[in-house]
Formats: sequence, C-alpha cells, structure tokens
Amino acid sequence: MKRYIIAVSALILIFFAAFYSDKNVNALEKDIFSSAKSAIVIESSTNRVLYEKNAYQQLPMASTTKIMTALTVLNNCDVNDIITVPKEACGIEGSSIYLQQGEQLSVLHLLYGLMLRSGNDSAVALALHAGGSCENFAKMMNEQAHKIGAFDSNFVNPHGLHNDNHYTTAYDLAVISSAAMKNKIFSKIVSTKRIEIPCTARNYNRVLYNKNKMLSLYGGATGIKTGYTKKAGRCLVSSANRDGMELICVVIDCGPMWEVSMRSMDYIYANYKLEKYLQPYTYWGNIEVKNRNQRVGCYTKESFSYPVCKNDRERMSIRIEVPDTLKPPINKDELIGKIKYYYDNKLIFSANLYTINSVESLSYLEALKRIIAVK
Repeated sequence: MKRYIIAVSALILIFFAAFYSDKNVNALEKDIFSSAKSAIVIESSTNRVLYEKNAYQQLPMASTTKIMTALTVLNNCDVNDIITVPKEACGIEGSSIYLQQGEQLSVLHLLYGLMLRSGNDSAVALALHAGGSCENFAKMMNEQAHKIGAFDSNFVNPHGLHNDNHYTTAYDLAVISSAAMKNKIFSKIVSTKRIEIPCTARNYNRVLYNKNKMLSLYGGATGIKTGYTKKAGRCLVSSANRDGMELICVVIDCGPMWEVSMRSMDYIYANYKLEKYLQPYTYWGNIEVKNRNQRVGCYTKESFSYPVCKNDRERMSIRIEVPDTLKPPINKDELIGKIKYYYDNKLIFSANLYTINSVESLSYLEALKRIIAVK
C-alpha cells in the first residue's frame, strides 16, 4: 500500500517571499497588448503561459513562418550539404537575398539568408532540398508542428506569403519558437547581427544584417524573427534571457511591435523568477524494509525549475508517492515511487524516486532463526 504525502513546502514559501514585489501580477497591465490583435509571453523551459491575449485565435503570421521552416530543415538536413540553387528558387516575390540559378551555397548559409534577411528565395531553395517540393515540405512542417504540440497551425508554404489556408496562433508560434531555440544551430543563427555568406554567381560575399532590432534594442535579447504582409500586419517573435530565465514573446498584427514586446518582457522579468525546486540527485529520506531492521534511502536524479511570481506561493504543492515499506530483495537504483509538483492542483512535473542502497533477501538460516525467535 502506498503512502501519499501532500504538502506545500515551507521552503517554497521562503523562496517566494524573498524575491517579489507587491505588484499585482495576475495579469499584465491591460494597455501593454492593446495594440496587438494576438499576443503571448511564455517561459521557454516549461512553456508556461505568463500572459496571453487572443493567443488561440488562428491568424496569418507572415515571415514568422520561417521559424518552422528553419526547424524543419535542421531536423531533416545536414547543414554542410551544398545546394545548387534551382530556377524555381529565383525571383520569388517579397524579401530576398537575390539567389542566382546555379550558384552553390550550404544549407547553413541559406539558413542565415532565411532568418536574418527573411529571404523568400532561401525558403524555397531549402524547401526543395529538404522536401523535393514546396508542397511536400509543407507536409513536413505540419508533421513537425504537431510533434511539438502546435495543433492549431497549418502551413502551405515555407516563406509565409499570404494564403488563406496558411495560419497559426500566437500560442503555437511561441511553442514552435521555444522548440527551435533549443536547437543550438538555430539559436546561434537568430542571435547573429551580421554575417557574410558567399555569392558564388558573382564571386563576392553577401553581407547580411539581421532585421530583428530587438538584438540591439533590448538587454538580453537572443532572437528570433520579424514578419509582415498586408493581411498579417506587423508580426514579431522575440526572445530574451535574463538571470537564466528565457522568455518567448509573440505579437501578431501589432503596429508598435518593438515597443510592445519590450514592455511586456520587462513586466514579466520584474514580476517573475525562474525558481529551482528540485536539484539533481536530491535525497528524500528513508523507507523501512519489511521484516528487517533496515531502512533504504531514496533520491531523485532530475532537476526542475518553474517560473513563479509572488501570488503563486500558495498555489504550488508537492506530492511524494512511495510505499509504506519495501520488501527485499531491493536493488540499488531501483524505481520505488514518484515526486510530483502541482500548480493549482494541476500536475506540472513528475520525477522518479530511486533507492540509494540495496538490501539482500534473508538467507534460509536467517529466516529460520526469525521463526524460532517468534515462537
């Protein structure tokens, strides 16, 4: 029979009390996102939604599409592959790095062209290389999006030029961006302000400057992507990391997208902290061994952090699920239970509990002695 220990740890309360002001952090100031049709801020390690406005409304997203394009390419191609630019990738409308038919660039170079200058020609060249056709590549994008947990999006092209069947939500775009930023090559690309890549057709280098002004305007900014079409309006996905907490901010159809994104992240950083609740290899006490004068220690291997504000202090709880006693034989590192973390009684994290030491079964002689002693 298992025993259940449910508690709001006193240590949790101590942690909270030390860090947060008396501001009301139930929601952002209402006017911060008033200029955006849809918006969201999440913490990237947990994808916890810290603020949202119409975040589940399906909308066109313009060139922020290319976040999904880049991630799909990175998951299916070697960045050192050389692409010979086909005719189909030349002269694509909208933003471009002016690819020439027959010139050769690596996947990595084209990813820089895709993400820094928003090259629609780069998008098509990469899609044809990875998927054989833009249509098949769009299927790959949708499959990848579903694996990530972005279920309310539909991609029909790799660049984001308007199509009524091409859409996402602020939430999906934030989740996709969170997954992309965990890819080291992607995060390096989108944090790059300037780079030179070859222009083999004309024997000189292209100099690419990142269109994302957040890298210069906002302290701690790490990426990600701008976008604009008449139908989508001004769109921005931005990321920043301060004191170990990375935020992803998405604004869709927002005129003052730079200002709104900076103000919203400032507000979150002022009121939330990424708190570590579980250190790796934490000892959690002992459990009695049945019919033996022994106890077995238990521990967790994983770590866990969660973004919290002052008003969260009474909403977090811990539940430890272990047996009342253990029956030998018991092996070292044997799985014996779980520790679970809840926010508003909703499970947000679970870790396995393992034994620290082993206990052998009683020998025949020891068992006989115990029977005689009882008699």
